[in-house]
Amino acid sequence: MASDKGTRPAGAVGNINEVTALDIAVPERFDDDMASYFDKCDEKLGLVPNVLKAYSFDQTKLRYFAAFYGDLMLGPSGLSKLEREMIAVVTSSINHCFYCLTAHGAAVRELSGDPMLGELMVMNYREARLDARQRAMLDFAAKLTERPWDVGEADREGLREAGFSERDIWDIAAVVGFFSMSNRLATATSMQPNEDYHAKAR
Repeated sequence: MASDKGTRPAGAVGNINEVTALDIAVPERFDDDMASYFDKCDEKLGLVPNVLKAYSFDQTKLRYFAAFYGDLMLGPSGLSKLEREMIAVVTSSINHCFYCLTAHGAAVRELSGDPMLGELMVMNYREARLDARQRAMLDFAAKLTERPWDVGEADREGLREAGFSERDIWDIAAVVGFFSMSNRLATATSMQPNEDYHAKAR
C-alpha cells in the first residue's frame, strides 16, 4: 500500500494481463476515490474482484462500472439482493460466461445458504424449487437474454401478475442488460475469476 493517503500502486492491484488475455498498461497510481474503493473491497470481501482489476487500466471506466454495479445490485430495489444475483447467474448461464457464473454463483450460494440452489442457477434454473414470483422473474430474464425481440406486453403483464411493480420490471431488465454486457466483455477478454470464489459457501 502506498504510504500517502488515497493512492495505491498498480502492483498492489495486479496487472490487467494477470486476469485477462489483454496486455494493457495500468496506471502507477490510483485516484483517491478508486484507491479507497479497492481498500473497501479488501476489507469487506477479503479480495479485490478481478473484474475491477480488469477495468483498472482506465479509471474513468472503472469508476462508472463500479457506480453502476453498486446501484444496480446493492441499491434500493423491490428485488432482493438474492433475486438480483439469481438473475445475474441465469443470464450468465445462457451466455456461458465463466467469470460471472463463478463469481455470482458463489453469491447465490452465500446469500441463500443453499449450495444446491447456487448450482441449479448455474446449470438449469428450471429444475430449482422456486416460488411463482421467482420463476416468473427468471423466465422473463431468460427470454430477454435468449430472444429479446420476442419480449412484449404479455411478458410484462406476466410479471405484474406475479407481483412485480413497474420499477421492478425495469430493475429485472437492467440486471439482464448489465450482465449481458459484462458477460461479453469477460468472454472476449478471457477474464479469470478470483480463485476464492470456487470454494465459497459450499
